[in-house]
Amino acid sequence: MLWTRRSFVRTSSGALVALALPGCVGRDGVAAGDTVIFHNGVVLPVDAAFSQHAAMAIRGNRILAVGDIETVRRAAGGRARDVDLDGRTVLPGFIEPHMHFALKAGLGHLPDIGPFQQPTFDAALAAIGEIRDAAARVGQDEWVVGRQFDPILLEPPRDLTTRDLDPIVPDRPAFFLNASGHIAYANSRTLELAGLDRSSTDPPGGEYGRYPDGALNGVLYGQAAWLPILLSNQSIADRMAGGFAEAGIGVGDEAAALGITTVCDMATGGLSGAGELDLYRQMYSDGRMNARIRAYLYQPAADSFDQARVNPFDGDAFVRVAGFKVVSDGSNQGFTGRQREPYVGTDNRGLFYVEPDDLRAIVLDRAGRGWPMAIHGNGDAAIDSILDSMDAAVAAGIDVRALRVRIEHCSILHDDQIARMQEHGMVPSFLINHVHYWGHVMRDEVFGPEKVQLLDRSASVERAGLNWVIHSDAPVSPLGPLHMIRVAVVRDLWKEPDTILAPDERVSVEAAIRAQTISAAWAQHEEEELGSLEPGKLADFVILEDDPRTVEPTLIGDIAVSETWMDGVRRFAGP
Repeated sequence: MLWTRRSFVRTSSGALVALALPGCVGRDGVAAGDTVIFHNGVVLPVDAAFSQHAAMAIRGNRILAVGDIETVRRAAGGRARDVDLDGRTVLPGFIEPHMHFALKAGLGHLPDIGPFQQPTFDAALAAIGEIRDAAARVGQDEWVVGRQFDPILLEPPRDLTTRDLDPIVPDRPAFFLNASGHIAYANSRTLELAGLDRSSTDPPGGEYGRYPDGALNGVLYGQAAWLPILLSNQSIADRMAGGFAEAGIGVGDEAAALGITTVCDMATGGLSGAGELDLYRQMYSDGRMNARIRAYLYQPAADSFDQARVNPFDGDAFVRVAGFKVVSDGSNQGFTGRQREPYVGTDNRGLFYVEPDDLRAIVLDRAGRGWPMAIHGNGDAAIDSILDSMDAAVAAGIDVRALRVRIEHCSILHDDQIARMQEHGMVPSFLINHVHYWGHVMRDEVFGPEKVQLLDRSASVERAGLNWVIHSDAPVSPLGPLHMIRVAVVRDLWKEPDTILAPDERVSVEAAIRAQTISAAWAQHEEEELGSLEPGKLADFVILEDDPRTVEPTLIGDIAVSETWMDGVRRFAGP
């Protein structure tokens, strides 16, 4: 059990109490400070027994005790400040296991033309016209740029091509990022400035979309195809140089308002190489950053990090390098996730962004150097390739289980693949909002009614004894841990509220909470510090107005966050 490795004990009542904590110094040199007792509510430490208590005490930035009020007061001793929970519920601070911090901070200011804002294709085109008018007011060199375009959720569903963009924006670059982050759309002027035409060959790991006659249609598949174009935009470069840290603090504010105390950035270095770690550290200079950052280094920027001599687990309790990220395929809803069989009604199996032999070489190199790995795999063929690379690593003598290798999104998962993941002690990391927001199109347009039953198999991996997590992939889908818990428990569809997708894959509220707390901490090798409210751990917690276990499951996402505390300091207080 987790507490056997720490200096605290369980009392006969089941309370958790630290030993000899007065005057202690934390791992980061933070001396114990004020003692605060939270009582008269429901405290769920998310320990091994998923126990329930009435009170909790913190001292400085550490949990001191959890239990009944008498036990907690005795542990606190002397003077302590009281906080009356008034029936509210305390949980460990939520951990967002997979989001894209740099995209949120660096591109979050761009106009959102996604289907939740513009539900039809014509409405999206009208919004592009408004962005064009705003750009024209800035100057002749200003790009027309936006984000979140997602054709498969539009009415009617269709791609954004040069034939759509050129009449609206004929005279300046226009560039729009797909909600998945795997595809972008550009007008002819953008392609011209990038030196691209029908004679251009596809970059490794990417593809240029084409019309039947071979001319480029402006659809850019894979980051290898679109990222160099985006980074040539001077305003984006200026933001990374000048306004990124302040924007990142804003992302921390958003996280704290949702009860999130730690975010895992899953493509650190993707926009500006190893320098992004310095940008992250700058956010904590004056105490205004309200969430911890765990950085997974993006494989295309590997040379930059190697030159900077970055190693696994470098950093401190606020910013820490957690692992190495590889993107092996694309997006299922974008028809670029690599499949065993073609997508419904097509002969398209999607793309390998990293070919299997190349993935095997990367894994042998990075895992061989002790790097925990997070490997993006959406399609079942991509997941096969990831599992094959694990077999190769084990054959080479690498202790894969110790690295807790993650499969990110892990969207389509067969029974044989679950068994192989068990063998290697791997972590399925599900973009659970695929079920809620995209489930109907996954069924009707992408996979068909049979294969879609394999989407985000939370209950199956729970039964298999795997540690699994759920994530938003923000900005692909919105940040919101309570909403994700709701989706994992209910699995209903956004467009069809009465339809449940793969009902046998529903999980209990307790299991979904673990996926956002202690399992997420374990996945990033930090279960000794984060993920549960056990004495000696960092004082990161959220206070909710209601207990997620007792409300009607479809209302879990509506529970109000009352307060969020990170590092023993209140970072958010609701109205």
